[in-house]
Amino acid sequence: MIEPILLTAANVLTFDGQRRLTNASGFFFERGNRLFLVTSRHVLMDAPGKHFPDRIEIELHVNPRNLAESTGFSIPLYREGVAIWRQASDTAGQVDIALIELDRKAMPQTTVYRAFTPSHLLQEPDRVEVGMSLLVVGFPLGFHDTLHHMPVVRQAIIASSFGLRFQGEGYFLTDARMHRGTSGSPVVMRAGEDEDLLGDLRWKLLGVHSARLDVDSRDVQLDEALGLNCAWYADILMTLTKN
Repeated sequence: MIEPILLTAANVLTFDGQRRLTNASGFFFERGNRLFLVTSRHVLMDAPGKHFPDRIEIELHVNPRNLAESTGFSIPLYREGVAIWRQASDTAGQVDIALIELDRKAMPQTTVYRAFTPSHLLQEPDRVEVGMSLLVVGFPLGFHDTLHHMPVVRQAIIASSFGLRFQGEGYFLTDARMHRGTSGSPVVMRAGEDEDLLGDLRWKLLGVHSARLDVDSRDVQLDEALGLNCAWYADILMTLTKN
C-alpha cells in the first residue's frame, strides 16, 4: 500500500525546446472538477536567473498495479505567446506560487495520483505552533525512487509564527535541510483524527516550499548557512483557482 501523500507530488522538468534546463517539484490540487499542477513561480520563469523555459514535463503513474510504469506528460507554458500559468501578487509584491490547469482528457485514463483540495487547507492557523513537525514532499536535486517514480520526504519544523507574514512577505519559515529541486514542494502537517472529510489523504496543506533563506551579512568563509527556508502560505490557491 503506497501512502497517498507520496502520490500528490510530481517531478517537474523544465525545457527550452528540447533542451532540458532544471528539475523542480510540484503537486496536484483539485477544486471541483478542475485539476491543477502547483509549483513555485520561479520554476516557470525567473528573470534574475535568466531562466525562461517554454514547457515543462511531469511524470505520471499509469498503472495502479505497477507503479514502475509511468509516462512523461508535456505541458506548454505559452499559448500564442501568452503565459498559461496563473500567478498572484499581494501588497508586498510577487507571490512565488504558480499553477497550471491540467486537461484531464489529455492525461492517460489510468493515471494514478492524489490531489489536495480546499478541505486540506488550514482553516485554524492558531492550531500551528512554533516547533511543530512538518513534512516537505519533493525531489531534492532530482533525487527520487527512479524505479517507482516516487518522491522523498524531508522533515521540517515551523520556525516562525504561523499566520504572521514574515517580514511582511506572504510566507512563513521552516527549519529543514533543503536542496535545489525542492522548489514547489507541498509543506504539510498531519491532520487531526476528527477530520473525516479528507478521505485517505489525511494531511493539511500549509504552504509551498520556495527557497532557502540567507542573510547578506553572513561571511561565507566563517558562517554556516542559516538552514531556514521560505514556505508561501497555501491559502493563495483559493484565489488562483477561481473561475
